[in-house]
Amino acid sequence: MEIKGKIIKKLPLLSGEGRNGNWQRQEYILEYGDRYPKQMCFSLRGDKIEQYPLEIDQEVVVSFDVESREYNGRYYTNVNAWKIDRADATAAPADAPAASEPQSAFGQPAAPADFSATDDKDDLPF
Repeated sequence: MEIKGKIIKKLPLLSGEGRNGNWQRQEYILEYGDRYPKQMCFSLRGDKIEQYPLEIDQEVVVSFDVESREYNGRYYTNVNAWKIDRADATAAPADAPAASEPQSAFGQPAAPADFSATDDKDDLPF
């Protein structure tokens, strides 16, 4: 899943030692929506914390997975981010072709079809 919003809070870094070794988790609060803004807490784990340094008031697009697990009859849900892009970096570049312009498989504008005959013989059966 993907969501676009603004980082409004950076929570303290959590770390510890588990059965698989040391772990780290950094949580952020993202505000999204226009008229009635909502907030979502998501986390980065391990190497992703250093790979995606985030600042407060930064506009981002967060790609994430939602995971729930049961413990003692209660369910706990985590929103784990796996990729973060700056919101301004996701905008189309100014020299990009318009969406209505046909594209080839390699992202270049498709060449117009040439229906002009190269020889004078008409090969239509009727």
